[in-house]
Amino acid sequence: MAENLFNKIWNLHKVKGLPNGQTQLFIGMHLIHEVTSPQAFQMLKEMNLGVLFPGRTFATVDHIIPTKSQSRPFSDVLAEEMMKELEKNVKNSGIQFFETSTLSQGIVHVIGPELGLTQPGMTIACGDSHTSTHGAFGSIALGIGTSQVRDVLATQCLAIDKPKVRKIDVDGKLRKGVYAKDVILAIIRKLGVKGGIGYAYEYAGEAIENMTMEERMTICNMSIEGGAKCGYMNPDKTTFDYIKGRRFAPKNFDEAKKYWISIASDNNAEYDDAVKLKADELEPMITWGINPGQAISISEKIPKLDALSDGIETAKLALNHMGFKENESIKGTKINVAFIGSCTNSRISDLREAAKIVQGKLVAKDVQAIVVPGSQQVKKAAEEEGLDKIFEKAGFEFRHAGCSMCLGMNEDKLKGKEMCASSSNRNFIGRQGSPKGRTLLMSPAMVAAAAINGKIVDVRDYV
Repeated sequence: MAENLFNKIWNLHKVKGLPNGQTQLFIGMHLIHEVTSPQAFQMLKEMNLGVLFPGRTFATVDHIIPTKSQSRPFSDVLAEEMMKELEKNVKNSGIQFFETSTLSQGIVHVIGPELGLTQPGMTIACGDSHTSTHGAFGSIALGIGTSQVRDVLATQCLAIDKPKVRKIDVDGKLRKGVYAKDVILAIIRKLGVKGGIGYAYEYAGEAIENMTMEERMTICNMSIEGGAKCGYMNPDKTTFDYIKGRRFAPKNFDEAKKYWISIASDNNAEYDDAVKLKADELEPMITWGINPGQAISISEKIPKLDALSDGIETAKLALNHMGFKENESIKGTKINVAFIGSCTNSRISDLREAAKIVQGKLVAKDVQAIVVPGSQQVKKAAEEEGLDKIFEKAGFEFRHAGCSMCLGMNEDKLKGKEMCASSSNRNFIGRQGSPKGRTLLMSPAMVAAAAINGKIVDVRDYV
């Protein structure tokens, strides 16, 4: 019987059905970091349990690590304690740890793919909601909670409800100045932040097939923002070419590729739901509210409340928090901070696109602009290409690898009511460290254009 990729991988990794209707699913690779693992290791200790398959777990540090200086001890006492705890736990458990001295440290969802750890046909889990990023390679990648981190460490399995599968076709070609970030924001706007609850998303269509792996990762990264359990694409030549030659790529690559090809969705596979978007109708997107679904294209106006079918109360809260008015253009909105980074958009291609915009220009007066590479390898590549010099000459700070201003768990935070043009994935109230701070999500190129102008502009005027 014809099957989609999700069902194929699920069935291959299903250990058994549980009495409560859930599936006991074997997890092929487990990724951990310093924020959600300490409690899990403590629970194991209290239960007198160890890590069952340490060779299937890999660790990094990303959320709390400072990006200005990574010398030890960290100036933030709590960050230093979390780092020490992770160091102790991985050492005691025999888990490979990509810390700063390895030159492979970085955001967990950046280093997994770039090291070749992330491969098609896998089940992957991590105590971080944006684990869906890895689905770009044709895997089932699940963000899990701390108690589930404990379960995977102890048993290499996860008790989980099986979601339905929705196919999202993005047909046609993207126009100039429209990026993967715009595509996923448009999808979330269309389906809603709760539209994906109970679903896995399969992304397909000409626009997706023409994307690079880094662009595909951006799409899958924000699947969770649409409520989906995970998101994925079918593996193809683009996938195989990306993996080949990387540090943890299979030694018998041709044999691995045969399996990878076999798990792709069959041509006549069935889905529980299907949605279509036309790529050539999409424009640069930007959020105006307090969740990623509250987004408009740069040429649109903020919606009128009476035009909304639901979410009116949330929209009212958003307008009040952001200081916007209904039916107002977002173009021309002044910003205080420009942030290029996060597990959504901190890869080398993101930095290249932003550098094209800022080259030969200067950051607007009174705008703090920072670029934070997603990993030490991305930072090294950017420096070899001279991107760091382009950014610094324009007035950006070029930092060390880490999550940085995506979330308020490190030193990089908004102050007061600052307005931030951000390439990250969440614009919740308080997300960037200030309860009054305001976040506008957009592509790295849009952030770069905003930084130069000191306000929101249409990046298509600069590409």
